[in-house]
Amino acid sequence: MKKTYFIWLGIQCIIWTFAFFELPPELNESRLISMSIFFIILFLLPLLTEKPLIQTILFCIQALITTIIFYPIDNLLNPYVILIQSLIIAEAVFYLSRLKSLIVIGVQLGAAAAIVLATTLTASQLAWCGLYYLLLTIALLHYQVIYTREKAARINNDILLDEYRRMKRQLVIEEEQARLDERMLIGHEIHDSVGHKLTALLMQFEAFRLTAAEKDKEMIENLKELAEQSLEETRQAVKSFKQREVGGLQGVIRLIRKLEMESFMKVNFSVKHGAFAAPLTGEQSFAIYRAVQEALTNIMKHSATREAQVIFESPGGSIFRFEVINFTKVDSFFQEGYGLKAMRDRLEKVGGLLEIDYDEHQFVVRGMIVLTDRSGEYDKGVACRRSGDGPPRLKGND
Repeated sequence: MKKTYFIWLGIQCIIWTFAFFELPPELNESRLISMSIFFIILFLLPLLTEKPLIQTILFCIQALITTIIFYPIDNLLNPYVILIQSLIIAEAVFYLSRLKSLIVIGVQLGAAAAIVLATTLTASQLAWCGLYYLLLTIALLHYQVIYTREKAARINNDILLDEYRRMKRQLVIEEEQARLDERMLIGHEIHDSVGHKLTALLMQFEAFRLTAAEKDKEMIENLKELAEQSLEETRQAVKSFKQREVGGLQGVIRLIRKLEMESFMKVNFSVKHGAFAAPLTGEQSFAIYRAVQEALTNIMKHSATREAQVIFESPGGSIFRFEVINFTKVDSFFQEGYGLKAMRDRLEKVGGLLEIDYDEHQFVVRGMIVLTDRSGEYDKGVACRRSGDGPPRLKGND
């Protein structure tokens, strides 16, 4: 709406500039006051978009004021009054409903008739003016019908889109719940069958040990210990079934899938050089997940394009590197915000680095995490970072 208002204001200024040259050299007080009221209303209209009745009254006042400002002197018509009145009708049709815009059109046509009839125009010129106002009114009302239909269709599309996203979110939640229920069922089955049988086996081993010969007790003890280890591993497996996957590469893949479904965001995802086999700790996996999530969220909020490229790689198995690339034009006055700073701090806490690289064609968030300690140049870089000399830059595939 703000952009539309400035377009109307610019057109008004251009037409009024030419209209001033056609006004008489000496303006009386009534004309000056009327012009002041006209421009005051012009600047008040955008503040009353939620009050169409008041807007209708103001448009009608503007239409009547044009009669005072441009009433012919010596029966001479100012030709620019037709354009100014046309703008009033166009704005009324654009901002108001059908009934209210018809009221403004009626008042404006009456004001136009009062001005035109006070001039010495010929019959053909009068016919031309009448035809112009008729065609203008028909064209604007037809535009209003199309605009109203388009607006209604846009609202319906937004409702359908919201419903589509809600259903997609519900589908993801139900799918996750179904997977969790299945895991819980498997865990219960293991607990109820394997766990109970191992417990019974331990009891039988203990009973057998008490009645066995001395030479067999050591073997029975070893078997009992093996059964206890199996029971403990079974319990750990059942416990792991109850945990949700919140991070790591699998969490990133689920995040990308969710963004593609909900936000129509295209993400090109690639894994190179054994990234899935990288020995990441839970804290490191979670830091990577949050970093990629923040980068993709920033693309959704600030980028003109909804396309990103995500790359994971672990060259040599000593480091884990990720990149989130957005091919878009970046403001030369870019500054890191709270999200990127938090991302950098999170990666540095798990022994990682973060670099922001951008030019006029792309914006890249590049991160790296140490997997194993190795001697040589990289250890110097890590020592440099830990001592506060600043992080080494990540370039290409170094």
